Amino acid sequence: MSNKQMLDQEISNLNKALKTISGLETQIDIVIKNLYKCLKKGKKILICGNGGSAAEAEHLAAEFLIRLKPSNSRNAIPIISLCQNSAVLSACGNDLGFENIFSRNLEGLGNTGDVLISLSTSGESKNILKVLKTAKKKRIKSISFLGKKGGKAKSLSDINLIVSSNDVARIQECHLFLGHYIFSEVEKKLFNF
Repeated sequence: MSNKQMLDQEISNLNKALKTISGLETQIDIVIKNLYKCLKKGKKILICGNGGSAAEAEHLAAEFLIRLKPSNSRNAIPIISLCQNSAVLSACGNDLGFENIFSRNLEGLGNTGDVLISLSTSGESKNILKVLKTAKKKRIKSISFLGKKGGKAKSLSDINLIVSSNDVARIQECHLFLGHYIFSEVEKKLFNF
């Protein structure tokens, strides 16, 4: 197979994954409304994920905190990535177990009325499942960006955006697209862009 054929195949795979999210309009609208309501009440967003999803969580947090589009001058939006502090993550992983790295952060930083966003391509990571359970205990609304069939996280999260694909890279690309779209819509509502 030539490089062009391989690239065309990957583009086709991405298009297939993107088409799986075209039926999520209702859930996306609910996510936008929940994030807007949270922020209008002076609350914050907390976001987490593992590996590539951790990088996406930090990427989205940076764009929401600073700004999504350079042309939009606005105030900061309160969002915290629960995977950004290597000292906290390594201490918690060592002392309390890796499955507690996000839930421990949420215990200390999250409050009723905040919103938790978790990103997981499988929906099976123990630390994601545990943070979703902690969110329920603390009465924090949870939104999960998931892949495949949603895994166990699907039943623990309040709102799910599931990319029905088994290709991890394509799932992550769709999660990033969804994050950019949702955050852009929330930004528009908050600042009348």
